Amino acid sequence: MDNKHSIQADSYKFSGVDIAAGYESVDIIKHHVAKTMRQGVIGGIGGFGGLFSLADFKHMQEPVLASGTDGVGTKLKIAFVMDKHDTIGIDCVAYSVNDIICTGAEPLYFLDYIACGKVVPERVGKIVEGVALGCQMANCALIGGETAEMPGFYPEDEYDLAGTAVGIIDRKDIIDGSKIAQGDVLIGIGSSGLHSNGYSLVRKLLQPSKDNVGKYIDEFGCTLGEELLAPTKIYVKTILSLIENYEIKGVSNITGGGFMENVPRMLPKGFAAKIKTGSWDVLPIFKYLENIGKLDTIEMHNIFNMGVGMVVAVSRDDADDVVESLYKLGETAFIIGEVAEDSDKDFIYV
Repeated sequence: MDNKHSIQADSYKFSGVDIAAGYESVDIIKHHVAKTMRQGVIGGIGGFGGLFSLADFKHMQEPVLASGTDGVGTKLKIAFVMDKHDTIGIDCVAYSVNDIICTGAEPLYFLDYIACGKVVPERVGKIVEGVALGCQMANCALIGGETAEMPGFYPEDEYDLAGTAVGIIDRKDIIDGSKIAQGDVLIGIGSSGLHSNGYSLVRKLLQPSKDNVGKYIDEFGCTLGEELLAPTKIYVKTILSLIENYEIKGVSNITGGGFMENVPRMLPKGFAAKIKTGSWDVLPIFKYLENIGKLDTIEMHNIFNMGVGMVVAVSRDDADDVVESLYKLGETAFIIGEVAEDSDKDFIYV
């Protein structure tokens, strides 16, 4: 670097932006990114745009791209308290790929965005390590991203994390709920815990701090912090396997808004999701929050996933076989309800 550029870099560092730290971060994350590569990726990181070839999908009659974008939300506050950043990236990937898999689309690639008050290369490396692991779980490539150092906007020890996933599906194979009929069965697939929903309420109820996140909770079989930071389950490979073997008529990702908001999103007009409460195993964390917050059971179902992270709609004839297949795939699964005709409501608890 010549003297002129050295002066400019030093001036920028004085303002709070460390260019050298950014370069070091890129060097650290390169080997994590390399683990996510798949057929179709063109080039590597460092370019102005990520490139992905669709040559392998020429067999599709009408290829359609599906995209989803999301952030981790206030669950990041738990990572800050614990100073643990190696799994939060899984959550970032999970929310986008779990959304697009609801259409039946296979995720192809992912891009992440980290905004922080100060670039700490080791911390950025840990974040991207989690993102890369999430991409491997979803079999999608991490082909680009951005780390924005924004001093004065974010505190030095805090950051925001978001990302975008892009997938592909043949138009004739899109899952849009149009084939759902009265009497179809709703199958819930087990969650790994809270995932990334309801953390503003969770933090208000539990007040996680450096003093209590290390507390061991018998019901959880781990510390409070470990339970709260458990990464969101990624359902991509599971749903793709089901699609290959059964007619999956609808898929719903149980995210913010719980059951009441998300299950009806896959239903045609004039139908309702009839959910039988108590038909699945509610995870200990939800019972713990319900007791501490003295929350109404229905309210809990409308905020949290309650132990069910994904719901699929199938014909009654396929239901038992689908549940058995899910167990063989290492998932827990429950028949949690059915589809009913109803012109007034789109959701019913029984």
